Amino acid sequence: MNKAQFIAALAPHFNGSKKEATHAVDIVFDTITRNMSAGNDVMINDFGKFKKVDRKARMGRNPFTGETIKIKASKKARFLPAKALKEIVAGDRKLGPAPKPEVKAAPKPAAKKAAAKKKAPAKKKTAKKVVKKAAAKKKAPAKKKTAKKATKKR
Repeated sequence: MNKAQFIAALAPHFNGSKKEATHAVDIVFDTITRNMSAGNDVMINDFGKFKKVDRKARMGRNPFTGETIKIKASKKARFLPAKALKEIVAGDRKLGPAPKPEVKAAPKPAAKKAAAKKKAPAKKKTAKKVVKKAAAKKKAPAKKKTAKKATKKR
């Protein structure tokens, strides 16, 4: 599962909003990253522990030439799975049911919108047409300018 698939799986829990799910995922990853870079461990119960590990300098071997080389000290990210996660992955423990997204009761807008449309006077429709025609006349010269710019760019 990649990040996009993860967001798509979370979207139903955010009322179908992929934007909100993306924001939540980004905040979680950012918080974990910032805490690890500061040297703090991030422990999530029944999931695991994210931590920063310092590796000492050591001697290694070049696999192509067999020559011994010195490997510099480094800092790495490490994830240590929790016991519960290990048991679930191994099949020793059953995973509980997935949390279901909250279902909001849909309002009855169909009857209200239909009644509102019937009550609208005809004068407003003609006023909208006049405004649209005036806007269309104003937009026509702008299209000619863009056409000239497009030919200049070529």
